[in-house]
Amino acid sequence: MSETAVRAFLLTQPLQDTGSLPEDVIDMEVFEQLLEMDEDDHEFSRSLVWNYFEQAENTFEKMDAAIARNALAELSTLGHFLKGSSAAVGVIKVRDSCEAIQHYGNCHEADGTTPLPENVALDRLRDTVATVKKEYEEAERALRAFFGDA
Repeated sequence: MSETAVRAFLLTQPLQDTGSLPEDVIDMEVFEQLLEMDEDDHEFSRSLVWNYFEQAENTFEKMDAAIARNALAELSTLGHFLKGSSAAVGVIKVRDSCEAIQHYGNCHEADGTTPLPENVALDRLRDTVATVKKEYEEAERALRAFFGDA
């Protein structure tokens, strides 16, 4: 079946109720606002979410490369970028972990104010990047199920 045929089929399938999304994973207020921007179908919100998936996966690859180079400032920038994208689609845990990545990349605690030695910040970055990938997978599964593409 072609990609176009699959997409046409998926558009005919009912979406899950937003109540099926885990509230500790998806900010329902943000996500419902996203859905309100749709017209008759949910193609617009679906495309935004799929673009987010692509951005997140590309950002994780860049984070892995930055960790290998001990590029803390780059990790901070990448964390800031993915934090914003995650907030825009309501992916709570990824948003929060990316904020911590942003601060660790600037050699600060997750609160953004307390200084950290560079080696400690790098250790926390490694741990947090591993955690955020798991959090992303959880959100991706929930969103794909919501849109009927699990």
